[in-house]
Amino acid sequence: MDLTAGTLLPVATAVTVLLLAVSGWAPRGARRRCVVVATALVLLCGVTTVVAQGWRWQLGPVLVAAALAAEVTRRRLRDPDLPRSAVPPAQRRGRVLVVIAGVAGAGLALTGAVAAWAFPVLALPAPSGPAAVGTLVVEWVDAEREEPATPDPGDHRAVVAQLWYPAAASDGPGVLYLGRDAREAGLVASGVAALYGLPPFILDDAARGRSAAVSGAVPQAGTARWPVVLFSPGLGGLRTQNTAWAQDLASHGYVVVALDHPYDSAVVVRDDGSVVRSSTTASGDAAEDARRAQGWAEVRAADLRFALTVLGELDRGERAGAPMLAGRLDVQRAAAVGHSMGGAAALLAAAADDRFDAVVDVDGFPRGDGVRPRQPALALVAGRGLGDPDGDDAYAAALEEVLREAVPGYRLTVPGAAHLTFTDAPLYLPPVPSMMGDIGRERAHRLTTDATRSFLDAVLRGEGADVLADELAAFGRVESLGR
Repeated sequence: MDLTAGTLLPVATAVTVLLLAVSGWAPRGARRRCVVVATALVLLCGVTTVVAQGWRWQLGPVLVAAALAAEVTRRRLRDPDLPRSAVPPAQRRGRVLVVIAGVAGAGLALTGAVAAWAFPVLALPAPSGPAAVGTLVVEWVDAEREEPATPDPGDHRAVVAQLWYPAAASDGPGVLYLGRDAREAGLVASGVAALYGLPPFILDDAARGRSAAVSGAVPQAGTARWPVVLFSPGLGGLRTQNTAWAQDLASHGYVVVALDHPYDSAVVVRDDGSVVRSSTTASGDAAEDARRAQGWAEVRAADLRFALTVLGELDRGERAGAPMLAGRLDVQRAAAVGHSMGGAAALLAAAADDRFDAVVDVDGFPRGDGVRPRQPALALVAGRGLGDPDGDDAYAAALEEVLREAVPGYRLTVPGAAHLTFTDAPLYLPPVPSMMGDIGRERAHRLTTDATRSFLDAVLRGEGADVLADELAAFGRVESLGR
């Protein structure tokens, strides 16, 4: 069991509740002392957990279990140790109820412990680079495009972008993981839960979680211009779904710009406070669903291209919203990166726009006939595959077709990885192998971050493109698909 620091306290509380329930069956001479010690441990661990982490829904079953355990031990302390034949029928029935209560309490305590392990407190890994990380969230409206998801011709396409950038050291608090403020974080958490049919409280811990990035932090001193990496999340995904990756890249001298795509991302909170929820749906017909998916990817690709244009305007000081980054954004060194549907969008954006110097498709099925980016390209593929452990044949063929013109083009298959391995999800969701892979929470983050940074360093910074295949081989099976 992969126990994090945030998981240990609620698990320890659940264990002490189990000890309290069992203490009622200690030998008569030591029973009272065992009960007192177990009760003290329950109080100590419970209070420490609440003080350190606040109230968590995982503690609910443990609290009920503690009440049952307390009643069991109270009855056991009062119950004389008589032979069964000497116990009156009414008292016998009471003993049966005590046993049932004890078993129920044990089950609830174990449920709380498993829930705390499966849904740990969000603790993003610290960035590994030398720079601190700043962040800001901005909304950009594209006056040249109508919003395709609404019938109003006056409704222009907008995106909400979050930027992570190298910053000077700051002692300010890290920003909330899921939003600019508690309201947005709560709306996003409940919206994501609803999208997947989960109870609204299930992501409470993620909503309270914070990253290492400080809002509006002063950029790192100097005149260095930083390469820019634009990111599109998975279908229904969020701009923050790869925060650990984004802030790690920023700590190594990149500006990462992740987009929320309105009507696609699960929940998008606009600058005016309005909430836009996902309207993407499946029809059940394979051909129609493929057509819809291509349309969604094309809209996203246009969002990425628009965002790159805006970044150029920010760098030149022609657009408000991020004055501290004027003159620091090197849009001549730009990469399009995306996960799942975002990966398909990144491939489309790069194929249509040679302003992108590199493209990374993170486990995304390519969309669009004849789409062949010529830039250096990396496809990061889950070893568990979309259909079976050896991967999906149609997916493999599509990648080979779309990357054959890339110079160079690599497919990196990661053994033991699943579709969500490459996101932050393993850090706060149950480690279900079919979804999260089986390579561990911390290792999943490091693998995704290090593999993509090796590729971006080689392409955008010229740090050894000739030995890139050898570097990538450290993370999985590398195949050259491009020219």
